[in-house]
Amino acid sequence: MISVLKDFSISAVVAGFIAVLIGFASSVAIVFQAAQASGADSHIIVSWIMALGLGMGASCFFLSLWYKAPVITAWSTPGAALLATSLGHITYAESIGVFIFAGLLAFLTGITGLFDKLMRLVPLPIACAMLAGVLFKFGLGIFESLQSDTFLVAAMLLTYLIVKCFLPRYVILVVLVVGVLFSVLRSDGTMMSHIPLSVGQFVWVWPEWNLSALIGVGIPLFIVTMTSQNIPGVAVMRSSNYQIPVSPLISWTGFTSVVLAPLGGFAFNLAAITAAICSGGECHRDPKRRYIAGLSAGVFYFLSGLAGSSVVALFSVFPDTMIATLAGVALLGTIGMNLKNAVSDDTYREAALVTFLVTVSGVSFFGIASAFWGIVFGSLFLLASKLTKKVV
Repeated sequence: MISVLKDFSISAVVAGFIAVLIGFASSVAIVFQAAQASGADSHIIVSWIMALGLGMGASCFFLSLWYKAPVITAWSTPGAALLATSLGHITYAESIGVFIFAGLLAFLTGITGLFDKLMRLVPLPIACAMLAGVLFKFGLGIFESLQSDTFLVAAMLLTYLIVKCFLPRYVILVVLVVGVLFSVLRSDGTMMSHIPLSVGQFVWVWPEWNLSALIGVGIPLFIVTMTSQNIPGVAVMRSSNYQIPVSPLISWTGFTSVVLAPLGGFAFNLAAITAAICSGGECHRDPKRRYIAGLSAGVFYFLSGLAGSSVVALFSVFPDTMIATLAGVALLGTIGMNLKNAVSDDTYREAALVTFLVTVSGVSFFGIASAFWGIVFGSLFLLASKLTKKVV
């Protein structure tokens, strides 16, 4: 406790809050769609949000505290998108069985050490290129938002440029404040008046087992969570020089999924985008003190879970352009750092570029996201290049 107080910093707490804000605001609508596709009513949907918030809060807080690193977890957004189109033909209880099965697969992958062994085969420049490709669209989102909401985004960008020169540790906080104030004033102060103050209740549903659903939905849920979320999540930690054993992290997220699935916690995993916010230089100049952002994110996630429907309503009132700009600005440094690490070594430069381009392209084969295929194509290109040099 003494070390936490010693390492405490406002900038790290703000990074944790922004991670939670962006995590909820950017994809909570997809979670709603997944819940509705499973047959959930309004009470069960609130239970989903509570379970997800409490699960992410507990895992973020305790894993960050144990490893003294910003370990950020999240719900599986691509997993939610998959569920939104795949659960219509089974009952809600069978959906719970699918969540438990996918979580159990993740737990076994972690506890056997298989995931850690596979990730160690990926060179750092390839991992950095993949991560830069994943985050690239968030940088573009700043200027796409500038076109549709010029004054709000221009105000946030101007704030970023000015404050970064004088108070770089607090630049994201000031940008956030400017964005919120601008949004509130533009709505004549009415945007905050429609937020209900209520605490939801958990709804526990016992699982039922449908073999075709376990194979047809559970395995794809496990695959997309691993390839689209956990692989980029590990890349974030490695690019920030956090040498944390990966297998226990995967095991804990899988275990959390199994335990909270009956309440609606459909899939937990390592975060990538929000983790990049908490592990970058804007969080704190000292990497050893950035774990405070993980603790902060855990607390805010936990509070979000307790508040249930109120927090969902709060996050939904912010303009999409504000959220997109805030995410892009918070990730600019991370994008630049990973691009530099990807292409600085001549040996890996072309393979890293292939990885980056494949990831940015968004191609998907067999339902597996481009982040995975970026690593595959980049690694194959690197292998071919080495073999060619040996022959020559």
